[in-house]
Amino acid sequence: MSKLASLPGRAVLSVAGADRVSFLQGLVSNDVSLAAPGRAVWAALLTPQGKYLADFFVLSDGERLLLDCERAQAPMLAQKLSRFRLRAKVEVGETALAVSAAWDGAPELPPDAVAAPDPRLPEAGWRVLAGTAVVPDADESDYDRHRLLLGLPDGTRDCEPDRTVLLEAGFDELDGISWTKGCYMGQELTARTRYRGLLKRRLVPVSAAVSLPPPGTALSADGREVGTMRSSRETLGLAVLRLDHLHGALGFEGGTLQARVPDWMRLPEAKATP
Repeated sequence: MSKLASLPGRAVLSVAGADRVSFLQGLVSNDVSLAAPGRAVWAALLTPQGKYLADFFVLSDGERLLLDCERAQAPMLAQKLSRFRLRAKVEVGETALAVSAAWDGAPELPPDAVAAPDPRLPEAGWRVLAGTAVVPDADESDYDRHRLLLGLPDGTRDCEPDRTVLLEAGFDELDGISWTKGCYMGQELTARTRYRGLLKRRLVPVSAAVSLPPPGTALSADGREVGTMRSSRETLGLAVLRLDHLHGALGFEGGTLQARVPDWMRLPEAKATP
């Protein structure tokens, strides 16, 4: 039986107008032309230097592109998108739509809902935008545990603005980047990171026998800092770890944790020791 949870920490922006697809296409990491009723796209807006600014799901009701984004980032995102409009025939604005997430099956929805499967993983579930109140049978903490088990990042809780590179946070494997659509802001660094194999750290799921520490807590091995804690819920979380410390116990004040590399994550092959 499917589970449905309201996500009050999310908001919905509207990008309307004749040029809405081409406008957003030149700015974000994924192919916006694929967004259609019943199909969502996950994408990120980057700095000109290729560092993370924000991420969001792009859904469509046939007349508008709807950006399911972090509520705290919605004003910044609307302002930045509006600044790039120039002569494009687009209008950017906030909506009154509420965001919910469903998993363990397709949900029953009100007639006005705009919904699509979460494009990152089949197990992730559905994204639901609705003006009519939905009746949840789970809460935000239940969804948080669900996405942490899968290793899915949650906006700025896991990605650091002006610092995170998309490939560190799984955007490649989780279908958050188009490598064929053409130029967008920050594309050069993203492509160079991929083709030159420049990654030294990854955002990975972690677990512990005790409650995990708060975001920003240093994680250590053999007396050296090798990672930083990001979001967590009780004993499940995500952490940014150096690639050479994804196996074995890592320490923090009050306990130890272990990385859980998910099946979907592609890691560079270890080089043979001469």
